[in-house]
Amino acid sequence: MSLPALLTQHIARRPQRIALLQHIAEQGSITKAAKAAGISYKAAWDAIDELNNLASQPLVERSTGGRGGGGARLSAEGERVLRLYQRLQTLQAQILEAAEESSDLDLLGRLMLRTSARNQLQGQVNGLRREGRHDRVSLALGGGLEIEALITHDSTARLELSLGSVVIALLKAGWVQLLGAGDEVEPGCNVLPTTVEEVLDDGHESVEVRLALGNGQTLCALTERPWLVREGVGIGSQLRAQFHPSYVLLGVPA
Repeated sequence: MSLPALLTQHIARRPQRIALLQHIAEQGSITKAAKAAGISYKAAWDAIDELNNLASQPLVERSTGGRGGGGARLSAEGERVLRLYQRLQTLQAQILEAAEESSDLDLLGRLMLRTSARNQLQGQVNGLRREGRHDRVSLALGGGLEIEALITHDSTARLELSLGSVVIALLKAGWVQLLGAGDEVEPGCNVLPTTVEEVLDDGHESVEVRLALGNGQTLCALTERPWLVREGVGIGSQLRAQFHPSYVLLGVPA
């Protein structure tokens, strides 16, 4: 599968993230790569998660280790992205030469969307069903995982969605609820099996948990520290992530 247009736009707008990939290739470590790029360890993993989720395959592969340990390397797809970016830089130089006015570049910049949603998952529409005022859109995420979104008829038409359409599902971390072994699923909700990859506890009551999906994509969730302690959650814990279809926002490459 070719690199999605949204990922191509993203790396063109955020060259420091490509620099991070280059540092990972050279250093073999997230910690060292983050330091070389001049960003925090957390910012480095946030960037990697976003790129991995937008790509057709993970760009970075991580080996086991503690918060500052373990190693990391680029996948074959990650190496391909680096080569692609070099070609994009050449094209970018040509575009800059062709732009008649600086306002042309400002216009292009406004057309590139950035979002505050922590979770951005690429999926393909494999089901469309009308339900009253809304459409229920089924999305295949890959690896046998599937979620649903509930959007208006107007949104379906405006995005020109049809079977096979490639979309980006946006989901805020605060909308993802974690479920332990004894917790019941709310009717009608999306539920994904996950493995805890990291617990980012910065001292606040609300703790960020990074979750690995079976297809190589990643979810971020916010939950309360007492719940984590009560459930004995740690690296490698198996949890379910629950969120209602109405919380899933959909976007398509412009």
